[in-house]
Amino acid sequence: MTNDIVETPMMKQFNEIKAKHPDAILLFRCGDFYETFSTDAIKASQILGITLTKRANGSGKTIELAGFPHHALDTYLPKLVRAGMRVAICDQLEDPKLTKKIVKRGVTELVTPGD
Repeated sequence: MTNDIVETPMMKQFNEIKAKHPDAILLFRCGDFYETFSTDAIKASQILGITLTKRANGSGKTIELAGFPHHALDTYLPKLVRAGMRVAICDQLEDPKLTKKIVKRGVTELVTPGD
């Protein structure tokens, strides 16, 4: 990840989880979507044929992102695995309505091409 980006709380959480799974594409649950960021987004958009966009990340710097609806996981996950990607699925571990802070997230499944 780029050091000149001022991290939002969500991106800080993403970067901490991504650091534990650097060789996997991290599908990061944000509400009704799984989002990918940075180099993961570039790879995912190419493999899955989904739109690659950019958004401001705190300090006005931009970061690539690409996502898909969470209910489409069964469609997109096999495509990533068939392309030889390790995939870490990061879900929300608490109800967003019950917290005033950032939602706790964690990797609930790690899928590899050999599975």
